[in-house]
Amino acid sequence: MADEKRPVPEVRPALTRDRIVQAAVGLIERDGADALSMRAVAAGLGVAVMSLYNHVPNKAALLEGVAEHVVAGMDLDAGPGEDWQASARTLVRAFRKVAHDYPRCMTIVLTHKIDTPVAVRPAERALALADAAGFDGPTAVRIMRALLAYALGAQMREVGAVKLLDRLSQASADYYAGLDPERFPRVIALAPELARLDPEADFEFGLDLLIQALDGLPRRPAPDPGPGCGSGTG
Repeated sequence: MADEKRPVPEVRPALTRDRIVQAAVGLIERDGADALSMRAVAAGLGVAVMSLYNHVPNKAALLEGVAEHVVAGMDLDAGPGEDWQASARTLVRAFRKVAHDYPRCMTIVLTHKIDTPVAVRPAERALALADAAGFDGPTAVRIMRALLAYALGAQMREVGAVKLLDRLSQASADYYAGLDPERFPRVIALAPELARLDPEADFEFGLDLLIQALDGLPRRPAPDPGPGCGSGTG
């Protein structure tokens, strides 16, 4: 009698903190942050819920891991030869990209503290590019805050957290037609433009304004090259 072939048991990858966090990220993006629980993550991984606690002590730590995962995914490297303005745009666009890649997890980033070095990577990058551009320390800090505030504000706008702007773009023609033309002549005249949404164009327009304004701030005096270092013949 021929030997019967025995089924080969399925070999699952080892359970690690990274696998658990990635499963949580997938769950949040699929079902929303309210669906996240240790039990739901364990079910998605096909493991016992108690096995998660060997790697993640509680849900709060899991949420911190999700936020850390999102921030760590930002590509903050500047292109070769970029000036400070281009590097600043790269930084803000990196935040925007990861927010688009993980729109629901970004809510976790915005509402939970991240007590790991990963959390300060965007701040370090912003401070470094401002310092390289010749801005002093206090100005560099304010530039960093302005860049990150713009990135955060743009994300809140796009997820519908800023209801006033949404109301203007979503109002019907009948609504605008019912407004008093003496009180709101410009709103009525520009109603078609108000209803025309182009988030990418709005984002880039605002980013250009911000960078141009920051570029006009005072900078440190250039170092004195000293005698004999200037141009001309001796």
